[in-house]
Amino acid sequence: MELGIYLVFFFTTAVVIFVPGPAAIAIAAQGAGNGHKRAAFGTLGVASANAVYFALSAMGIASLLIASTFVFSVIKWVGVAYLVYLGLSAIFSKTGGIQFPTGKLQSAVSLFGKGFLVEFANPKALLYFAAILPQFLDVSKPILPQILLMGGTTVVLDLIAYSLYAYAGDRLTSGQVKEWIVRLINRVAGGALLLAGARMATV
Repeated sequence: MELGIYLVFFFTTAVVIFVPGPAAIAIAAQGAGNGHKRAAFGTLGVASANAVYFALSAMGIASLLIASTFVFSVIKWVGVAYLVYLGLSAIFSKTGGIQFPTGKLQSAVSLFGKGFLVEFANPKALLYFAAILPQFLDVSKPILPQILLMGGTTVVLDLIAYSLYAYAGDRLTSGQVKEWIVRLINRVAGGALLLAGARMATV
């Protein structure tokens, strides 16, 4: 790829990934309750979900999924339901949202699964890659190296961004923040998740 085209892709994708969304809130909560090192499994889950969407987009399947009203609706409404569940849990449940460490850690499989599900249930990534990926492909040059470069870049940006969110969540409950502030953050985060679910419902 030409350097200029790659840099445009890099910064565009970085902005999309680093802007806080449902996955960022979920990973911050994992970091708060399990420590940022253990929350790396959740980060891998998010990155894996995006990698799947990227691969689908690269193979052209994303266009078919978006064109299929039924399939896209299933993905969308499962995502809406999951975001509403996460939002209500953050607001009302003692086991949802950002928690102070209790010594009981979630399993690596559970952390990975939650990270994967919260990102895969959000069709924003599917829409983004399906819409933007073709804009950066130079069909006069070999396609596979371009796809691998952009896909690898996306995964690396995911790992960096969500590792930072996990670390931020970990620091939030390290004893330097009072409980009432964490409860307030949970309510704000829960409201943000409910809003994200409502916005997704209109897609």
